[in-house]
Amino acid sequence: MHRALFLAMLVPCASAAPTFFRDVLPILQNRCQECHRPGEIAPMPLETYEQARPWAKAIREQVRTRRMPPWPADPCCGHFSNDRSLTPLEIETLANWAEAGAARGDSGDAPPKRSWPDGWNLPSHDLELSMPKPFPIPASGAVEYQYFPIPTGFREDRWVQAVEVRPANPSVVHHIVAYIREPGSTWTHGPTKNDILAVYAPGTTPDAWPDGMAKLIPAGADVVLEIHYTPTGKPASDQTKVALRFAPKKPEKRVLTLQLNNDHFRIPAGDRHFEITAWGSIPNDALLLSLFPHMHLRGKSFTYALIDDRDVRTLLNIPKYDFYWQLSYRFETPIPLKKGMRLQCWAVYDNSPNNPRNPDPSADVTYGQQSWEEMMVGFFDVAVDADLGKPEFFVR
Repeated sequence: MHRALFLAMLVPCASAAPTFFRDVLPILQNRCQECHRPGEIAPMPLETYEQARPWAKAIREQVRTRRMPPWPADPCCGHFSNDRSLTPLEIETLANWAEAGAARGDSGDAPPKRSWPDGWNLPSHDLELSMPKPFPIPASGAVEYQYFPIPTGFREDRWVQAVEVRPANPSVVHHIVAYIREPGSTWTHGPTKNDILAVYAPGTTPDAWPDGMAKLIPAGADVVLEIHYTPTGKPASDQTKVALRFAPKKPEKRVLTLQLNNDHFRIPAGDRHFEITAWGSIPNDALLLSLFPHMHLRGKSFTYALIDDRDVRTLLNIPKYDFYWQLSYRFETPIPLKKGMRLQCWAVYDNSPNNPRNPDPSADVTYGQQSWEEMMVGFFDVAVDADLGKPEFFVR
């Protein structure tokens, strides 16, 4: 075949505009539908051409500016197994699809429809625990933290390899902390030093740990849900559930959720860049599995670092913290922590009028539970020997 004719035949294939079924739908299935499907946190589903076509230009804008999918971690530091960010090729495919007219294409090119679990994001689970009855949330005003004990009824120790906390009405839920209340304990409100089973905040996905690692719920223990509700202007109700998937046997490692926090601060009114730090010395060897930063509406950025013999290793940098997308960052490869290492985090707040989410830039801000107050918490998960509990881990 003549070379010029051969090259001419290649041009239409190389420059063919992306189509929905062949090029766009696989990206939506793998990167977007976790949230963009009925009953999930996103405002519209993106499962069909008819659903996605009206949003083509908005999708282009969101992916080119990297606002979607939500993954605010700076690629400078850390490799995470749950990284949602799109590749440059995926971004250009979605953008080119919109710019070329958002063609439908041949439905025969579509990948098989992705199957999602009914009502959950966990692919499977063994047990559901639920609040005993719906809790009413008023139309306005501050709602103090609520605590809901749920008996597990476990007659033997159970090891949990995956967990999902699922509010029935996420629009009124600021966050949920599911605590493991030890057998014989009767506390019904915080603070507590009990281990945390899971944390829910906007954008949170289920927790699942690798084979050989799991959380322990002892025989006779309860799960206590600490829930912060936020009224939305009309009366509502919520009845949160928790799904558990058990490990097939006792694991080699027990997962503990720990935290660095600072509750002694005052952020001056109008301050655009106020920094708060918290740190702790690792009491015993462990494996660092994940990080979960938490602030409120004035949160601007958050950074974790590991410090050892004057060597500072940045583990996670969130240059643009988003209160409405609070994510857990799970390392692809767990990081060994040695006794005596220092884990430190820095949080920066914008209490100025330049922050469009600032409830009141004229007010000094201190620690508090409500969203118009502030918090500085750096949660992190570690894996330790299966026979080591949280109190024992802190014995130096």
